[in-house]
Amino acid sequence: MAETAPSSLLSFGELEEDLTCAICLCLFSNPVTVPCGHNFCRSCLDLSWAELSSNFSCPQCRATFATLPQLQKNTVLCRVVEQLRGYGVEEDEEKEEAAAAGMWGGEEAAPICDSCQQAPAVQTCLTCTASFCSEHLQPHRDSPAFRDHQLCPPLRDLQQRKCPQHNKIFEFFCSQHSSCICSLCLLGHKLCHTIPLEQARANVNSVLKNKLAELNKQIERAAQAMTTVKTNQSQAAETASRKKDLIRNEFSEIKALIEEREKQALKVVADEEKRVNNKFDFTYGVLGSKKNEIQSLQDQIEMALTEADDVLFLKRAAALQRTSTKDVFVPVIEMDQNMIQSTFQSAVNLKDTVKTSVTQWREKLAEARLPPVKNMTAPVAALRKIPGKKGPAPKEQKKLAKAAPTTGMPNTPSAAATKELIDSFLKKSRRELLQYAADITLDYNTAHNKVALSERYTRMSVSDTPLNYNHHPKRFTDCPQVLGFQCFKRGIHYWEVELQQNSFCGIGICYGSMERHGPESRLGRNSSSWCIEWFNSKISSWHNDVEKCLPNVKTTKIGVLLHYEGGFVIFMAVGEKHNLIYKFITQFTEALYPAFWLFSSGTVLSLCQIQQPDLAF
Repeated sequence: MAETAPSSLLSFGELEEDLTCAICLCLFSNPVTVPCGHNFCRSCLDLSWAELSSNFSCPQCRATFATLPQLQKNTVLCRVVEQLRGYGVEEDEEKEEAAAAGMWGGEEAAPICDSCQQAPAVQTCLTCTASFCSEHLQPHRDSPAFRDHQLCPPLRDLQQRKCPQHNKIFEFFCSQHSSCICSLCLLGHKLCHTIPLEQARANVNSVLKNKLAELNKQIERAAQAMTTVKTNQSQAAETASRKKDLIRNEFSEIKALIEEREKQALKVVADEEKRVNNKFDFTYGVLGSKKNEIQSLQDQIEMALTEADDVLFLKRAAALQRTSTKDVFVPVIEMDQNMIQSTFQSAVNLKDTVKTSVTQWREKLAEARLPPVKNMTAPVAALRKIPGKKGPAPKEQKKLAKAAPTTGMPNTPSAAATKELIDSFLKKSRRELLQYAADITLDYNTAHNKVALSERYTRMSVSDTPLNYNHHPKRFTDCPQVLGFQCFKRGIHYWEVELQQNSFCGIGICYGSMERHGPESRLGRNSSSWCIEWFNSKISSWHNDVEKCLPNVKTTKIGVLLHYEGGFVIFMAVGEKHNLIYKFITQFTEALYPAFWLFSSGTVLSLCQIQQPDLAF
């Protein structure tokens, strides 16, 4: 007589719930026990702790372990799960067959049962290496002899899952050789790290999931980068369009100014031509009247000579003899050659100015496209030659060659070499520095409307009223400043400036690309200029809108020494012995211009006219 199960026994549903992993919510697969007593699938727990290096916590009770616990397989729980999997299989046979049919639906047919060779297989036994239909799978479910056999969904090509050497199912994975092996292969891989296939799959699955997450992040970053690039491209196109419109407007103004200048010059010549033509016409009329007068007298004399009566002849002859005529006089009529030549010269000067501007722009463009120097001889060869000598100054050649590094960025002297080079120039006498003298003149086209230039463009002062200079793109509009006409792209150069009156002024250097409008156009208030300023007794250095107060130095003459390749400019108080005021050290990237700033009315700066002495080396 069959025994009935007591009512106190757990039902199938309740037992299945107790044997479910709290992480994946499925029946335990290879269950392990955590020190706190809870059980989980080994693969689920490994995946949960994959990114942790300490403080491993139980996913269920949150108990924390400082180090990774030693996990042991719960063999009892594993056996109960396997029995539970076998319980009620009969009810699921139709589902298994349907699932098997669905798994292999379409073009491929489901694997056939290896026992009957007719019905489709519903399970594959990896231990028997055979697939079975529901009927022939029953012994695996009922007989304890097949309890340890490993079942899985129906598989094709079981031979590919067998070790070709031992004809056994792959059960382990060798990490060193990245290959699946059977239990007999373990002897040949005893020095390798081998793990069961399930654990290897879990580990690789975790790695691939992490890689997938990283790839998703990379895809998101790539999409964001593409969006950013498109946005930047649109902004660049918009900026370029605006700049092109501005350039067209600037060139339209330039063309209009040149056309206006042409009209004025042609009008001057045309007015002079008209004046001369009027004089020629008047003279021609006077000469015509004189000719008629002489012709009339000639006719009267000819008529008198035909008179037969002696008395009448003598009367007429007496009257004609008293009539006198003067020789024809042609006055000198010439065009004002001085005015014509002056007008022509103004056109030539304008052409030269435009040509110089275009040439400088082309040179800057060519310099920007030049490849970097790959040896240290280039900066040495670029040194300024001494008059009367065939090569660069030997002392400066040695120092600059020492300053140029043998590796790394070219033309970048080390700090120690630069300091030594600066010290060598500070020790030079004024006579020695004059060998680098530069003949500086002021550029009229850059002068602010209140900066007056005189003494052949070597003296500058502040005017009380605007001077109404012609518009020029290089002219300063906000700050009373002016640049030197000469620019320096290489070599060593020295010039002196005299502070004649007042002390509200600035002396410095700048790139030709420095702004001409707005607050950033003031010397030292941008990254394109370097200067020293005097405000009464206060002296400051300025660069990139950063001020540094300097000790007061009483002097009326300032010497400026620029060493382009050396990467520094020195401001010195000129006297019997030069005193350093300040030095800027940087790597220059554009052509440099002398620059001057005047603050208030009464301020006067003058460029000293100095000549290079004859030095023997």
